[in-house]
Amino acid sequence: MLDAATPMILERGAAITLAQVASAAGVSKSGLIHHFGSRDQLVIAVVEDVYERFREAVLSHLDLSENYPGKMLRAYVRALCAESTDAAAAHDFTSAPIWNSLYADPAIAAVVKERNVWWSEQFAADGLSAERIQIVRRAAEGIAVAALHGEEDAASIATACRLLLELATDGTFHTPI
Repeated sequence: MLDAATPMILERGAAITLAQVASAAGVSKSGLIHHFGSRDQLVIAVVEDVYERFREAVLSHLDLSENYPGKMLRAYVRALCAESTDAAAAHDFTSAPIWNSLYADPAIAAVVKERNVWWSEQFAADGLSAERIQIVRRAAEGIAVAALHGEEDAASIATACRLLLELATDGTFHTPI
């Protein structure tokens, strides 16, 4: 049901109906209500699921053999620049216009805040300065959004990813820019 609801919410925001989601999921509306209780609870479940799938995508890129600061941040960059099944998780995570409209709901804003606190804690424990984390994190998110909108090709994404990984490693660019 979440798999059916997610693309609908990413496309239309909270303007979906339970009947539309039930039809797309191949279940009855009452079956959907039985699982989620209401449309608002379904939307919250989708937001939680998107954040969880993105977290799992990042963790799948975590290289524990990197014995220097920035492991989690580099995994975050890799997940956002991925050209694999993780790309779907990054796509959903970075669908900013839709998420921005959903953040007006206090329950969704609370979920997002909770997830952002988790990311902030992970990055803070990563051993890099808060400023470097902010620059690399937000740049990676911006690259993913630009890729989502077709504003970047694979080569420019790969170059940007490589530069961000260098910045998340030792703070300098070894690649000429």
